[in-house]
Amino acid sequence: MVFSSLLFLFLFLPATLLIYYIVPRRFKNIFLFLISLFFYGWGEPMFVLLMLASTFINYIHTYLIYKHKENRSLGKKLVISSVIINLALLGFFKYAGFITESLNIVMPFLNIPVLSVPLPIGISFYTFQTMSCVIDVYRGDAPAKKSFVTFGTYVVLFPQLIAGPIVRYKDVADQLDNRRENMDQFVDGVKLFMVGLGKKILIANQMGLLWDSLRATGQENGILGSWIGIIAYSLQIYFDFSGYSDMAIGLGRMLGFEFLKNFNYPYISKTITDFWRRWHISLSTWFREYVYIPLGGNRKGVPRQIINLLIVWGCTGFWHGASINFLIWGLYFGVLLIIEKFVLMRFLEKLPSFIQHIYSLFLICIGWVIFYFEDFGEMLGYLKNLFDPSAGLIGSDALHIVISYIPLLIVAILASTPLAFNIYKKLKEKKYMWLAEAGLCLAGLMLCTASLVSQSYNPFIYFRF
Repeated sequence: MVFSSLLFLFLFLPATLLIYYIVPRRFKNIFLFLISLFFYGWGEPMFVLLMLASTFINYIHTYLIYKHKENRSLGKKLVISSVIINLALLGFFKYAGFITESLNIVMPFLNIPVLSVPLPIGISFYTFQTMSCVIDVYRGDAPAKKSFVTFGTYVVLFPQLIAGPIVRYKDVADQLDNRRENMDQFVDGVKLFMVGLGKKILIANQMGLLWDSLRATGQENGILGSWIGIIAYSLQIYFDFSGYSDMAIGLGRMLGFEFLKNFNYPYISKTITDFWRRWHISLSTWFREYVYIPLGGNRKGVPRQIINLLIVWGCTGFWHGASINFLIWGLYFGVLLIIEKFVLMRFLEKLPSFIQHIYSLFLICIGWVIFYFEDFGEMLGYLKNLFDPSAGLIGSDALHIVISYIPLLIVAILASTPLAFNIYKKLKEKKYMWLAEAGLCLAGLMLCTASLVSQSYNPFIYFRF
């Protein structure tokens, strides 16, 4: 992790906020730019220069596009240049090993040395943000920034630098220069940050332990034990990633920024289409805005629309990592979305709600099996365990493990629904609700601190993407 959690919580973050609110307004972006570089460089000193080089290259591109905005031909060439450079950098650091291994499998006579390149943390996220900036300026959705520091602040801003959400340039271009911090926004940011911290430390990490335990016992789990295992992983990855997103959005609010929501209770979805409107919204939006629509979207007939969807979902899967299982995972959801759109949706809408939920959750859990296992043997073995009656309903070891986690499982399942938020909405205007909120935040901080001290290192899952 870029910073140890406790060092971040009790030293880096308080010091950063204190200095940020002390420095004059004209220096706030400079401070954020420098402190974000320090934050990244603490854990990735080798790759700070890479990130700065990427930032500078895209800054020059946006500057030239905006300066010559009447020359659309030049602007288009600059966009193409930027995309090629960005994808080349991302491709080298993220996919070089995968590409050389694949070439050796297909053409073994080449005997290409397999490249082993360390993956810079957050490169997928900041690369997509820099491309967003160049494209938004070319489209006229936002002006280019004259100041390199202001542009750099957008790219390297520490709350969402490591694992998103992917913030489109046009959504924050004005905020970079004209944001005005206020106490209500700061308090909301603290509350959302604490919610995210609790999701990660108190729920995601525990569901991860349950998943690790059940995965280790394998085919002895029985059908029910195997399903509970992948449900635990589904809950882990949701609370892990949505927790990080909540923390990033909350930190943004503390600094005067408003980032768009990245998760909206995806496990209450009734269809796969609805799931992808609720899960990792910033990534889905990015691919829709910058890939699907430019390819023609749904404007060029059904066959072309299907091809466009498969391209987008293949890219979505491959964005997550240099492994075939991620590509299969993306295409799996792409095919499901195509089937829903052209065949199933009219039938699904007539089914009772609980059947729709079961349908959606069943397919989502199967998707997480594909997502998790990079080894095809292990993947197929786990999929078999989900449906193999020969192993029985649930093994004795799995039963003991599950029983010990039942209270946490219930909490996690309820927390993945809007139930708690709906109760909060009804109570938040009560006279002394602020006192209860402060108490809950303090109690949450104490519990998270105690858990961090006692637990082993457990990084955010999306750090590796």
